[in-house]
Amino acid sequence: MSDDSLLREPAPRVPSYRRHRPTGQAVVTLNGRDVYLGKWGGKESRAEYDRLIGEWLAAGRCLVRSAADLTVAELAHRYWQFAKGYYVQDGKPTGWLDRVRVACRTLRQWYGHTLAADFGPLALQAVQQRLVDTGRSRRYVNYLADTIRRLFKWAVAQQLLPEPVYRALTAVPGLKIGRTIAHDPEPVCPVADEVVRATLPHLPAPIAAMVQVPRLTGARPTEVCLLRPINIETEEQQREDSL
Repeated sequence: MSDDSLLREPAPRVPSYRRHRPTGQAVVTLNGRDVYLGKWGGKESRAEYDRLIGEWLAAGRCLVRSAADLTVAELAHRYWQFAKGYYVQDGKPTGWLDRVRVACRTLRQWYGHTLAADFGPLALQAVQQRLVDTGRSRRYVNYLADTIRRLFKWAVAQQLLPEPVYRALTAVPGLKIGRTIAHDPEPVCPVADEVVRATLPHLPAPIAAMVQVPRLTGARPTEVCLLRPINIETEEQQREDSL
């Protein structure tokens, strides 16, 4: 057996289709709960097993519960488990995952025991106001409210909540400039030219070039970091092309 096979984690197990001898029915255990499927060995019970397992896997290996007893804390936990695998690029978490973390933490802290189906527009407006009261900026409050709405939209897609719950939240507007006491952050202004000129002589040549290129082209920093020499047309190349 190779070392790689020893280090590799075993594949997650899928609950099996079993026979319940006292009743003669097929049964599968999902998240500690026995779900009876019909006559053991029959096509109907096997089809029901396939359906339940497919939905269970789609829900993140969670048994779909009725919206009548699903709390906001449980919903936030399920969305967080989904987000950790979804908001990833090139194997690294994206910036949106931090926003999801804060939104889930806020919901658990303030509305954890509330039934998810009862979290409506007034609750979302209360979250907005509490964030404003803690000194959060208008943009921050709007970002977080949008993330909460996205969480409930996901819950509808997973059949955890009825669609009107999410639709009602979309009626809550974001905070608008001049109509809220929430402050707006100071705009980020460009560095003065004299500061850039004074700094360039102290930078290594590649870094100095990375500073100058955006000033001349308007490129974003990430775009400059991805540039290769072959992507830049030099005067020498222009002369060669004209020959």
